Amino acid sequence: MTRVPTLLRLDSSYDDDATSVSRLLTDAFTRAWLAGGPDRAVVEHDLRTDPVPPPGHGALHWAPALRGPAVVVPGGAIAAQARVLDELLTADALVIGAPLYNYGLPATLKAWLDQVHVPGTTAPFGDGGAQPLRGRPAVVVATRGTAHYGDSEAEGRDHALPVLRLILGEALGMAVRVVTVDRTLSVTTPAFAGERERFERRFTAATTELEELAATL
Repeated sequence: MTRVPTLLRLDSSYDDDATSVSRLLTDAFTRAWLAGGPDRAVVEHDLRTDPVPPPGHGALHWAPALRGPAVVVPGGAIAAQARVLDELLTADALVIGAPLYNYGLPATLKAWLDQVHVPGTTAPFGDGGAQPLRGRPAVVVATRGTAHYGDSEAEGRDHALPVLRLILGEALGMAVRVVTVDRTLSVTTPAFAGERERFERRFTAATTELEELAATL
């Protein structure tokens, strides 16, 4: 049986499809990726409606061989993590919608990262443990409500992207690409309406960037 190239689309916005900028952008990427070949599949995992539970035991952070001999992990927690890992490990590419909430990751996305960052299984540890995801593309769509998270005034306030780059890129070895869109609050919040035109320009550019990126994968 021929294996079908598969994209894992992970959305973590608390907003629905009509109001979430990150969802609109992951949708644009997904459509472009599907258009890149006749036999492609997408697994859509919405962490708002189908949240991943945090690891049910601290030992699940480690590969089974690295856990202490006396550690007993509940079977349900093992099965829950196995489902999340299988979904990621069987994907050929990953796109994540990652809005910034309170300067950090959505809680549901943090729980997902906690389940998939497993030294000895998905990340190396000491002299052991491969990186089965090494080189696979991971596209992060990072949206922020206000502007200029890279300037001197707001430097260091985005605590989401550094974590995603560290875990997906350094630990898991994935080929991480980031596309950012700021000023998303201009769409829904009257106090930021003056930023709407600049947001629209960046949104259009980011959509094109994502479509072009998807065409290369």
